[in-house]
Amino acid sequence: MDLRSLRYFVAVAQERHIGRAARRLHMTQPPLSRAIRELEDELGVTLFERTSKGVTLTAAGTVMYEESVALLERADLLRTRVSAAAGAAALTIGTLADTAELVAGTLVARFRERHPSVEVSIREADLADPTAGLRAGLVDVALTRTPFEDNGIGVRILRRIPVGVVLREDDPLAGRESVSAADLTGRRWVRLPDNADPVWAAYWTGGSPEGSAPIVRTIQECLQAVLWNTTCALAPADQPLPAGLVVVPFRDRPPSHLVVAHAKSTPGPLVRSFVQLAVDSFR
Repeated sequence: MDLRSLRYFVAVAQERHIGRAARRLHMTQPPLSRAIRELEDELGVTLFERTSKGVTLTAAGTVMYEESVALLERADLLRTRVSAAAGAAALTIGTLADTAELVAGTLVARFRERHPSVEVSIREADLADPTAGLRAGLVDVALTRTPFEDNGIGVRILRRIPVGVVLREDDPLAGRESVSAADLTGRRWVRLPDNADPVWAAYWTGGSPEGSAPIVRTIQECLQAVLWNTTCALAPADQPLPAGLVVVPFRDRPPSHLVVAHAKSTPGPLVRSFVQLAVDSFR
């Protein structure tokens, strides 16, 4: 029995409905139902009576609820007092434009619940630095995409994401199911800054861009270069696009990965907690 199981139990008891409790906890219904069953099996008692309209507490469940609420309040007080004794805590998260948005819905709620007194700062990096400030020591942890030079950096994969070519809607190739590098021969591609991570630049640009190709430093600059100048660019298949653009799957690139990254050398407890919460959010 752990505090997470007790929080799940209390949410179900208060909502009197598995579905509503799951939404409150920012999770799906099956793992919550499974967690409640496992708690009942561990205790050897039935905590809820299930009906078509929801659940109600049994006599054992009522006692469990009263004790659980008291225990969780004590646990929250313990965390608050320990945090106060340790002084102000802070965590700086590096992101690449949209990567924070992909996990924020669940991750923010879980992190705030576990670390309510931690001051969180977000630092958005440009496309030259896929580690989002991690390699330069500007952030504690990063939400980013692969591939990049990862010496000294620990990476946990959150999601596998196919890559496509960003094209104007009126481009002759825009209606294709997929395209290859051969289909794009002779096209002008965007360029990343000269100081960009070489592994990253080789993956996200097509071949050897011409010297006259526009240099882009942000995702929006990249997309606008395609829209206004009919330049080619690569992007994750789930990249939000402005009107007038489409992403066509690109056969000549393996998928990228949405990842949470951190320095391998002795990550602190806040970083370890953030990384594990991020991984749990995508299970």
